[in-house]
Amino acid sequence: MEPENGEEPAGRRIPSPESCTDPYLRCAFNGAAQTALGVSGSALLAHSPQGCEYLVNNAFASQECDYMETVTLCTKLCVNEIVHGGEDILARTIREAKDLPISSLFVISACGPEIVGDDIVAVCETLQPEVKFRLVPIPCAGFRGSQYDGIDIALDTLLKRLVKNGGEKRSGSVCLIAPHANANPTWTADLAWVQQVLSRMGVRVVATLTHKTPLSEIEKVASAETSLLLSHDAGQKAADYLSSAYGIEQILRGMPLPIGLTNTQRWLAALGERFDAQKTVEGMVAEGERMVTATCRRKMPMARFLYRTPAAIIADATIGIPLVRFVTEEMEMTPELVALYTSQRPVRELLEKELKELGLSPRVVYGTDVYKTRMSLREIRPKVIFGSTIERHASEGLPVAYVVEVVRMMRQFRMINREYFGYTGILNLFECVQNEWTMGWRSKERRYEAKW
Repeated sequence: MEPENGEEPAGRRIPSPESCTDPYLRCAFNGAAQTALGVSGSALLAHSPQGCEYLVNNAFASQECDYMETVTLCTKLCVNEIVHGGEDILARTIREAKDLPISSLFVISACGPEIVGDDIVAVCETLQPEVKFRLVPIPCAGFRGSQYDGIDIALDTLLKRLVKNGGEKRSGSVCLIAPHANANPTWTADLAWVQQVLSRMGVRVVATLTHKTPLSEIEKVASAETSLLLSHDAGQKAADYLSSAYGIEQILRGMPLPIGLTNTQRWLAALGERFDAQKTVEGMVAEGERMVTATCRRKMPMARFLYRTPAAIIADATIGIPLVRFVTEEMEMTPELVALYTSQRPVRELLEKELKELGLSPRVVYGTDVYKTRMSLREIRPKVIFGSTIERHASEGLPVAYVVEVVRMMRQFRMINREYFGYTGILNLFECVQNEWTMGWRSKERRYEAKW
Protein backbone atom coordinates (compact mmCIF):
# COMPACT_ATOMS: atom_id res chain seq x y z
CA MET A 1 0.00 0.00 0.00
CA GLU A 2 1.43 3.37 -1.05
CA PRO A 3 1.52 6.23 1.49
CA GLU A 4 -0.84 9.12 0.82
CA ASN A 5 1.87 11.79 0.78
CA GLY A 6 3.95 9.95 -1.82
CA GLU A 7 6.90 9.34 0.55
CA GLU A 8 8.49 5.99 1.20
CA PRO A 9 7.77 4.38 4.61
CA ALA A 10 10.68 4.73 7.02
CA GLY A 11 11.63 1.07 6.71
CA ARG A 12 11.88 1.29 2.91
CA ARG A 13 13.52 4.70 2.56
CA ILE A 14 16.25 4.77 -0.06
CA PRO A 15 19.10 7.29 0.25
CA SER A 16 18.97 10.09 -2.30
CA PRO A 17 21.56 9.66 -5.07
CA GLU A 18 22.82 13.16 -4.32
CA SER A 19 23.96 11.99 -0.89
CA CYS A 20 25.98 9.08 -2.31
CA THR A 21 29.70 9.71 -2.68
CA ASP A 22 32.46 7.38 -3.80
CA PRO A 23 35.73 9.30 -3.39
CA TYR A 24 38.75 8.98 -5.64
CA LEU A 25 41.14 9.76 -2.79
CA ARG A 26 42.23 7.65 0.12
CA CYS A 27 42.38 9.04 3.64
CA ALA A 28 45.00 11.09 5.49
CA PHE A 29 46.48 7.93 7.03
CA ASN A 30 47.48 6.74 3.56
CA GLY A 31 49.03 10.09 2.59
CA ALA A 32 51.11 10.24 5.76
CA ALA A 33 52.32 6.68 5.22
CA GLN A 34 53.29 7.49 1.63
CA THR A 35 55.34 10.47 2.82
CA ALA A 36 57.06 8.64 5.68
CA LEU A 37 57.95 5.68 3.47
CA GLY A 38 59.81 8.09 1.21
CA VAL A 39 62.50 8.44 3.90
CA SER A 40 65.18 5.83 3.28
CA GLY A 41 66.86 3.91 6.05
CA SER A 42 63.76 4.17 8.22
CA ALA A 43 60.78 2.04 9.24
CA LEU A 44 57.09 2.74 9.69
CA LEU A 45 54.87 1.60 12.54
CA ALA A 46 51.11 1.81 12.00
CA HIS A 47 49.22 2.14 15.28
CA SER A 48 46.03 0.77 13.83
CA PRO A 49 43.82 -2.26 13.25
CA GLN A 50 45.19 -4.77 10.80
CA GLY A 51 42.76 -3.63 8.11
CA CYS A 52 44.33 -0.16 7.98
CA GLU A 53 47.66 -1.76 7.21
CA TYR A 54 46.33 -2.21 3.67
CA LEU A 55 46.74 1.54 3.23
CA VAL A 56 50.36 1.24 4.33
CA ASN A 57 50.90 -1.52 1.78
CA ASN A 58 49.41 0.73 -0.90
CA ALA A 59 51.77 3.55 0.10
CA PHE A 60 54.66 1.05 0.11
CA ALA A 61 53.92 0.18 -3.53
CA SER A 62 53.42 3.81 -4.53
CA GLN A 63 56.87 4.76 -3.22
CA GLU A 64 58.34 1.70 -4.98
CA CYS A 65 59.97 0.56 -1.76
CA ASP A 66 62.15 -2.54 -1.78
CA TYR A 67 60.73 -5.06 0.67
CA MET A 68 64.28 -6.28 1.33
CA GLU A 69 65.27 -2.84 2.60
CA THR A 70 62.14 -1.23 4.11
CA VAL A 71 60.32 -2.46 7.22
CA THR A 72 56.68 -1.80 8.05
CA LEU A 73 55.15 -2.74 11.40
CA CYS A 74 51.61 -2.69 12.79
CA THR A 75 50.19 -2.91 16.31
CA LYS A 76 47.17 -4.81 14.86
CA LEU A 77 44.71 -3.45 17.38
CA CYS A 78 41.64 -5.52 18.18
CA VAL A 79 38.27 -4.36 19.53
CA ASN A 80 39.40 -4.35 23.15
CA GLU A 81 42.44 -2.14 22.48
CA ILE A 82 40.49 0.25 20.27
CA VAL A 83 37.79 0.67 22.92
CA HIS A 84 40.02 0.86 25.99
CA GLY A 85 43.21 2.23 24.46
CA GLY A 86 46.31 0.62 22.96
CA GLU A 87 49.22 2.66 24.30
CA ASP A 88 50.67 -0.39 26.08
CA ILE A 89 50.67 -2.39 22.84
CA LEU A 90 52.31 0.54 21.03
CA ALA A 91 55.04 0.76 23.66
CA ARG A 92 55.62 -2.99 23.52
CA THR A 93 55.87 -2.97 19.71
CA ILE A 94 58.42 -0.14 19.76
CA ARG A 95 60.53 -2.02 22.32
CA GLU A 96 60.38 -5.17 20.18
CA ALA A 97 61.74 -3.14 17.25
CA LYS A 98 64.59 -1.53 19.20
CA ASP A 99 67.30 -3.59 17.46
CA LEU A 100 66.28 -2.68 13.93
CA PRO A 101 69.17 -1.12 11.94
CA ILE A 102 67.28 2.07 11.06
CA SER A 103 67.81 5.81 11.49
CA SER A 104 64.20 6.62 12.37
CA LEU A 105 60.85 4.99 13.13
CA PHE A 106 57.76 6.86 12.01
CA VAL A 107 54.72 6.11 14.17
CA ILE A 108 51.41 6.93 12.49
CA SER A 109 48.00 6.62 14.11
CA ALA A 110 44.69 5.57 12.56
CA CYS A 111 41.15 6.70 13.41
CA GLY A 112 40.32 4.32 16.24
CA PRO A 113 43.34 5.06 18.47
CA GLU A 114 42.90 8.82 18.04
CA ILE A 115 39.18 8.68 18.80
CA VAL A 116 39.78 6.92 22.14
CA GLY A 117 42.67 9.26 22.98
CA ASP A 118 45.83 7.22 22.48
CA ASP A 119 48.72 9.68 22.78
CA ILE A 120 51.40 8.44 20.39
CA VAL A 121 53.48 11.58 20.94
CA ALA A 122 53.72 10.94 24.70
CA VAL A 123 54.53 7.26 24.16
CA CYS A 124 57.35 8.14 21.74
CA GLU A 125 58.79 10.77 24.07
CA THR A 126 58.80 8.28 26.93
CA LEU A 127 60.50 5.52 24.93
CA GLN A 128 63.01 7.66 23.04
CA PRO A 129 65.82 7.06 25.60
CA GLU A 130 65.34 3.29 25.21
CA VAL A 131 65.97 3.09 21.47
CA LYS A 132 68.91 4.05 19.23
CA PHE A 133 66.87 5.42 16.34
CA ARG A 134 64.78 8.58 16.14
CA LEU A 135 61.08 8.19 17.01
CA VAL A 136 58.84 10.45 14.92
CA PRO A 137 55.13 10.36 15.85
CA ILE A 138 52.63 11.57 13.21
CA PRO A 139 48.99 11.80 14.37
CA CYS A 140 47.24 11.34 11.04
CA ALA A 141 43.89 9.62 11.54
CA GLY A 142 41.94 9.07 8.34
CA PHE A 143 39.19 11.43 9.47
CA ARG A 144 41.64 14.36 9.29
CA GLY A 145 41.07 14.55 5.53
CA SER A 146 42.16 13.06 2.23
CA GLN A 147 45.52 11.53 1.38
CA TYR A 148 46.70 14.99 0.33
CA ASP A 149 45.90 16.34 3.81
CA GLY A 150 47.90 13.41 5.19
CA ILE A 151 50.87 14.37 3.01
CA ASP A 152 50.72 17.93 4.34
CA ILE A 153 50.48 16.67 7.94
CA ALA A 154 53.48 14.38 7.52
CA LEU A 155 55.59 17.02 5.75
CA ASP A 156 54.82 19.48 8.55
CA THR A 157 55.98 16.94 11.13
CA LEU A 158 59.16 16.10 9.23
CA LEU A 159 60.13 19.74 8.79
CA LYS A 160 59.40 20.82 12.36
CA ARG A 161 60.96 17.79 14.05
CA LEU A 162 63.90 16.87 11.83
CA VAL A 163 65.27 19.97 10.08
CA LYS A 164 68.31 21.53 11.72
CA ASN A 165 68.90 25.26 11.47
CA GLY A 166 72.18 27.12 11.42
CA GLY A 167 73.83 25.93 8.22
CA GLU A 168 74.90 28.31 5.46
CA LYS A 169 72.75 28.71 2.39
CA ARG A 170 73.98 26.82 -0.64
CA SER A 171 73.88 29.11 -3.65
CA GLY A 172 71.98 27.70 -6.61
CA SER A 173 70.34 24.91 -4.63
CA VAL A 174 66.78 23.64 -4.39
CA CYS A 175 64.55 21.48 -2.20
CA LEU A 176 61.99 19.43 -4.15
CA ILE A 177 58.59 19.09 -2.47
CA ALA A 178 55.81 16.51 -2.77
CA PRO A 179 56.66 14.69 -6.02
CA HIS A 180 54.70 11.74 -4.61
CA ALA A 181 51.44 13.76 -4.50
CA ASN A 182 50.85 12.79 -8.09
CA ALA A 183 48.42 10.43 -9.86
CA ASN A 184 50.89 9.56 -12.61
CA PRO A 185 51.36 5.81 -11.99
CA THR A 186 55.10 6.28 -12.53
CA TRP A 187 55.57 9.67 -10.90
CA THR A 188 59.14 8.69 -10.01
CA ALA A 189 59.96 9.11 -13.72
CA ASP A 190 58.66 12.70 -13.57
CA LEU A 191 60.89 13.26 -10.55
CA ALA A 192 63.89 11.78 -12.35
CA TRP A 193 63.26 14.12 -15.32
CA VAL A 194 63.20 17.15 -13.01
CA GLN A 195 66.41 16.03 -11.32
CA GLN A 196 68.09 15.56 -14.69
CA VAL A 197 67.01 19.03 -15.84
CA LEU A 198 68.33 20.63 -12.66
CA SER A 199 71.62 18.76 -13.01
CA ARG A 200 72.10 20.07 -16.56
CA MET A 201 71.54 23.60 -15.24
CA GLY A 202 74.08 23.07 -12.47
CA VAL A 203 71.45 23.29 -9.73
CA ARG A 204 72.06 21.15 -6.66
CA VAL A 205 69.15 19.28 -5.05
CA VAL A 206 69.57 19.52 -1.28
CA ALA A 207 66.68 17.16 -0.50
CA THR A 208 63.56 15.62 -2.01
CA LEU A 209 60.54 15.56 0.28
CA THR A 210 60.09 12.66 -0.05
CA HIS A 211 61.43 9.81 -2.17
CA LYS A 212 64.44 7.73 -1.17
CA THR A 213 65.48 10.64 1.05
CA PRO A 214 68.07 9.94 3.77
CA LEU A 215 67.42 11.49 7.17
CA SER A 216 70.67 13.45 6.79
CA GLU A 217 69.25 15.29 3.75
CA ILE A 218 66.07 16.27 5.60
CA GLU A 219 68.21 17.68 8.42
CA LYS A 220 69.98 19.96 5.88
CA VAL A 221 66.84 21.31 4.18
CA ALA A 222 67.33 24.76 5.77
CA SER A 223 70.48 25.23 3.68
CA ALA A 224 68.48 25.20 0.42
CA GLU A 225 68.21 28.53 -1.38
CA THR A 226 64.93 27.71 -3.13
CA SER A 227 62.06 25.23 -3.05
CA LEU A 228 60.26 23.72 -6.03
CA LEU A 229 56.79 22.24 -5.54
CA LEU A 230 56.09 19.30 -7.89
CA SER A 231 52.38 18.94 -7.12
CA HIS A 232 49.27 21.08 -7.40
CA ASP A 233 47.48 18.90 -4.83
CA ALA A 234 49.70 18.95 -1.72
CA GLY A 235 52.92 20.46 -0.39
CA GLN A 236 52.09 24.17 -0.58
CA LYS A 237 51.94 24.39 3.22
CA ALA A 238 55.44 22.90 3.41
CA ALA A 239 56.73 25.44 0.88
CA ASP A 240 55.13 28.28 2.86
CA TYR A 241 56.68 27.00 6.09
CA LEU A 242 60.15 26.77 4.54
CA SER A 243 59.76 30.33 3.30
CA SER A 244 58.68 31.77 6.65
CA ALA A 245 60.96 29.70 8.90
CA TYR A 246 64.17 29.57 6.84
CA GLY A 247 63.79 32.19 4.11
CA ILE A 248 63.69 29.57 1.34
CA GLU A 249 62.28 31.12 -1.83
CA GLN A 250 59.56 29.15 -3.62
CA ILE A 251 60.10 29.28 -7.36
CA LEU A 252 57.74 28.61 -10.30
CA ARG A 253 54.74 29.13 -8.04
CA GLY A 254 51.41 29.27 -9.85
CA MET A 255 52.70 27.64 -13.06
CA PRO A 256 51.26 24.47 -14.60
CA LEU A 257 53.68 21.57 -14.42
CA PRO A 258 55.67 20.72 -17.59
CA ILE A 259 53.22 18.52 -19.49
CA GLY A 260 52.96 19.37 -23.19
CA LEU A 261 55.05 21.61 -25.45
CA THR A 262 53.94 25.02 -24.19
CA ASN A 263 53.91 24.11 -20.49
CA THR A 264 57.35 22.50 -20.75
CA GLN A 265 58.86 25.46 -22.62
CA ARG A 266 57.46 27.99 -20.12
CA TRP A 267 58.46 25.91 -17.09
CA LEU A 268 62.01 25.41 -18.33
CA ALA A 269 62.34 29.09 -19.31
CA ALA A 270 61.28 30.24 -15.84
CA LEU A 271 63.69 27.78 -14.23
CA GLY A 272 66.54 28.89 -16.50
CA GLU A 273 65.90 32.55 -15.77
CA ARG A 274 65.96 31.97 -11.99
CA PHE A 275 69.26 30.08 -12.09
CA ASP A 276 70.87 32.10 -14.93
CA ALA A 277 70.89 29.09 -17.27
CA GLN A 278 69.04 30.54 -20.26
CA LYS A 279 71.50 29.15 -22.80
CA THR A 280 71.17 25.66 -21.37
CA VAL A 281 67.39 25.92 -21.48
CA GLU A 282 67.41 27.12 -25.08
CA GLY A 283 69.41 24.04 -26.00
CA MET A 284 67.07 21.69 -24.11
CA VAL A 285 63.97 23.22 -25.69
CA ALA A 286 65.39 23.08 -29.22
CA GLU A 287 66.62 19.53 -28.71
CA GLY A 288 63.31 18.37 -27.20
CA GLU A 289 61.06 19.96 -29.81
CA ARG A 290 63.25 18.59 -32.59
CA MET A 291 62.98 15.09 -31.11
CA VAL A 292 59.19 15.27 -30.75
CA THR A 293 58.74 16.60 -34.29
CA ALA A 294 61.03 13.98 -35.84
CA THR A 295 59.35 11.15 -33.95
CA CYS A 296 55.87 12.26 -34.97
CA ARG A 297 56.94 12.48 -38.63
CA ARG A 298 58.20 8.91 -38.52
CA LYS A 299 55.50 7.34 -36.35
CA MET A 300 52.54 9.41 -37.63
CA PRO A 301 50.36 9.49 -34.49
CA MET A 302 46.62 9.49 -35.08
CA ALA A 303 45.96 12.95 -33.57
CA ARG A 304 44.61 14.07 -36.95
CA PHE A 305 41.63 11.72 -36.52
CA LEU A 306 40.60 13.38 -33.25
CA TYR A 307 40.52 17.00 -34.39
CA ARG A 308 37.93 18.96 -32.37
CA THR A 309 36.68 15.78 -30.71
CA PRO A 310 34.86 16.58 -27.44
CA ALA A 311 36.97 15.33 -24.52
CA ALA A 312 36.80 15.00 -20.74
CA ILE A 313 39.73 15.22 -18.31
CA ILE A 314 39.23 13.53 -14.93
CA ALA A 315 42.33 13.47 -12.76
CA ASP A 316 44.19 15.03 -9.87
CA ALA A 317 45.10 18.68 -10.30
CA THR A 318 48.79 17.83 -10.74
CA ILE A 319 48.11 15.96 -13.98
CA GLY A 320 44.68 17.35 -14.87
CA ILE A 321 45.50 21.07 -15.10
CA PRO A 322 48.47 20.80 -17.48
CA LEU A 323 46.58 18.17 -19.49
CA VAL A 324 44.03 20.85 -20.44
CA ARG A 325 46.59 22.65 -22.62
CA PHE A 326 48.07 19.39 -23.92
CA VAL A 327 44.66 18.11 -25.01
CA THR A 328 43.78 21.46 -26.58
CA GLU A 329 47.05 22.28 -28.35
CA GLU A 330 48.86 19.01 -29.04
CA MET A 331 45.83 16.77 -29.53
CA GLU A 332 43.63 19.57 -30.94
CA MET A 333 40.60 18.22 -29.08
CA THR A 334 37.98 20.31 -27.32
CA PRO A 335 37.87 19.79 -23.53
CA GLU A 336 34.20 19.96 -22.52
CA LEU A 337 34.57 18.55 -19.00
CA VAL A 338 37.38 19.04 -16.47
CA ALA A 339 36.83 17.20 -13.18
CA LEU A 340 39.56 17.43 -10.52
CA TYR A 341 39.88 15.44 -7.31
CA THR A 342 40.72 18.51 -5.21
CA SER A 343 39.25 21.98 -4.80
CA GLN A 344 41.77 24.22 -2.99
CA ARG A 345 41.84 27.88 -3.93
CA PRO A 346 45.24 27.71 -5.72
CA VAL A 347 43.88 24.84 -7.82
CA ARG A 348 40.81 26.85 -8.82
CA GLU A 349 42.82 29.97 -9.60
CA LEU A 350 45.36 28.09 -11.74
CA LEU A 351 42.73 26.19 -13.74
CA GLU A 352 40.61 29.28 -14.29
CA LYS A 353 43.70 31.14 -15.54
CA GLU A 354 44.50 28.35 -18.00
CA LEU A 355 40.94 28.16 -19.31
CA LYS A 356 40.77 31.91 -19.81
CA GLU A 357 44.10 31.97 -21.67
CA LEU A 358 42.99 29.11 -23.93
CA GLY A 359 39.55 30.60 -24.50
CA LEU A 360 37.78 27.49 -23.17
CA SER A 361 34.57 27.20 -21.18
CA PRO A 362 34.13 23.53 -20.25
CA ARG A 363 32.08 22.28 -17.34
CA VAL A 364 34.39 22.25 -14.31
CA VAL A 365 33.86 20.00 -11.29
CA TYR A 366 36.10 20.44 -8.26
CA GLY A 367 36.42 17.77 -5.60
CA THR A 368 34.70 15.28 -7.86
CA ASP A 369 33.65 11.81 -6.77
CA VAL A 370 32.59 8.85 -8.91
CA TYR A 371 28.91 9.78 -8.76
CA LYS A 372 29.53 13.38 -9.85
CA THR A 373 31.78 12.11 -12.63
CA ARG A 374 29.17 9.69 -13.88
CA MET A 375 26.46 12.35 -13.89
CA SER A 376 28.73 14.83 -15.68
CA LEU A 377 29.69 12.27 -18.33
CA ARG A 378 26.04 11.43 -18.88
CA GLU A 379 25.23 15.08 -19.52
CA ILE A 380 28.33 16.16 -21.47
CA ARG A 381 28.69 12.90 -23.46
CA PRO A 382 32.33 13.32 -24.56
CA LYS A 383 33.89 11.01 -27.14
CA VAL A 384 37.28 10.75 -25.42
CA ILE A 385 38.04 10.56 -21.69
CA PHE A 386 41.46 11.10 -20.14
CA GLY A 387 41.18 9.40 -16.76
CA SER A 388 41.53 6.05 -15.01
CA THR A 389 40.04 2.59 -14.85
CA ILE A 390 37.16 4.07 -12.86
CA GLU A 391 36.07 6.18 -15.85
CA ARG A 392 36.21 3.14 -18.10
CA HIS A 393 33.54 1.58 -15.90
CA ALA A 394 31.66 4.82 -15.21
CA SER A 395 31.26 5.45 -18.94
CA GLU A 396 29.65 2.08 -19.70
CA GLY A 397 26.40 2.58 -21.54
CA LEU A 398 27.45 6.05 -22.73
CA PRO A 399 28.62 6.89 -26.27
CA VAL A 400 32.27 7.23 -25.20
CA ALA A 401 34.59 5.99 -27.92
CA TYR A 402 37.91 6.04 -26.07
CA VAL A 403 39.05 6.04 -22.44
CA VAL A 404 42.73 6.91 -22.22
CA GLU A 405 44.07 5.67 -18.89
CA VAL A 406 46.71 8.16 -17.80
CA VAL A 407 46.22 8.21 -14.02
CA ARG A 408 46.30 5.34 -11.57
CA MET A 409 43.15 4.17 -9.90
CA MET A 410 42.32 0.62 -8.86
CA ARG A 411 45.12 -1.05 -10.79
CA GLN A 412 48.77 -0.60 -11.67
CA PHE A 413 49.10 -0.60 -15.46
CA ARG A 414 52.75 0.38 -15.81
CA MET A 415 55.76 -1.75 -14.88
CA ILE A 416 58.39 0.55 -16.44
CA ASN A 417 58.60 4.15 -15.26
CA ARG A 418 57.61 6.55 -18.03
CA GLU A 419 57.37 10.26 -17.39
CA TYR A 420 54.64 12.68 -18.43
CA PHE A 421 56.89 15.70 -17.81
CA GLY A 422 59.05 17.08 -20.59
CA TYR A 423 59.45 16.10 -24.22
CA THR A 424 59.65 12.34 -23.87
CA GLY A 425 56.55 12.70 -21.70
CA ILE A 426 54.69 14.19 -24.68
CA LEU A 427 55.46 11.08 -26.72
CA ASN A 428 54.45 8.83 -23.83
CA LEU A 429 51.06 10.54 -23.69
CA PHE A 430 50.72 10.34 -27.49
CA GLU A 431 51.37 6.62 -27.19
CA CYS A 432 48.63 6.22 -24.57
CA VAL A 433 46.13 7.85 -26.94
CA GLN A 434 47.44 5.93 -29.96
CA ASN A 435 47.07 2.57 -28.22
CA GLU A 436 43.54 3.34 -27.03
CA TRP A 437 42.55 4.50 -30.52
CA THR A 438 43.98 1.32 -32.07
CA MET A 439 42.23 -0.93 -29.55
CA GLY A 440 38.96 0.87 -30.25
CA TRP A 441 39.10 -0.41 -33.81
CA ARG A 442 39.78 -4.02 -32.78
CA SER A 443 37.12 -6.42 -33.95
CA LYS A 444 34.78 -7.58 -31.20
CA GLU A 445 34.02 -10.80 -33.10
CA ARG A 446 36.22 -13.55 -34.46
CA ARG A 447 35.61 -13.57 -38.20
CA TYR A 448 37.99 -16.27 -39.33
CA GLU A 449 39.46 -19.57 -38.22
CA ALA A 450 43.16 -20.21 -38.13
CA LYS A 451 44.46 -22.96 -40.45
CA TRP A 452 46.82 -24.39 -37.84
